Amino acid sequence: MKTEALERYLNSFGKQVVNRAKGNLQKAKGGKTNLEKSLSFKVITSAEGFSVQFYMDSYGTFVDKGVSGTKTKRSYTNLQGKQESTPYSYTSKGPPIDILSKWIKKKGIKPKGTGRGRSKKTGQFVSGLAYLISKKIKRDGIKSLSFFSKPLGIKYDNLKEDFLKQFTNDVTTYITTFTK
Repeated sequence: MKTEALERYLNSFGKQVVNRAKGNLQKAKGGKTNLEKSLSFKVITSAEGFSVQFYMDSYGTFVDKGVSGTKTKRSYTNLQGKQESTPYSYTSKGPPIDILSKWIKKKGIKPKGTGRGRSKKTGQFVSGLAYLISKKIKRDGIKSLSFFSKPLGIKYDNLKEDFLKQFTNDVTTYITTFTK
């Protein structure tokens, strides 16, 4: 039996979730981030049925659900639209200083004034600032954006109802084609 209407619907579902998630990231982060570029989906058809698989850079889960710090507890909006404590937290280590240093350089963050005894060659300012940022993030955590969870939850509520309609259309088409 062909399932064209169902596959079309699942592709539309995946596209809408990804587009809304990208829109949420654009609002929160200003657009064209690596995380936004990494968002995609694929509809998988097998003998067991269908699945829609979503993909993003691995750190996207932490941005979506947030990370609790040592002093501040964080929460996110789950698929049912309710606040839930994040499963992630900083305990013994904070974010890696080398990654924060790259981010500081990429953003072009520089100290105010000149001649403050900071070496341009050794990058003392960058590594010192990265260390301070890492300590703050470890203490306060990372606020959840729920950029992916919210649109997936909203669209998933519609999926249950619409899925049955699309399946019925495919069965009707199959029966009509088969009986001709």
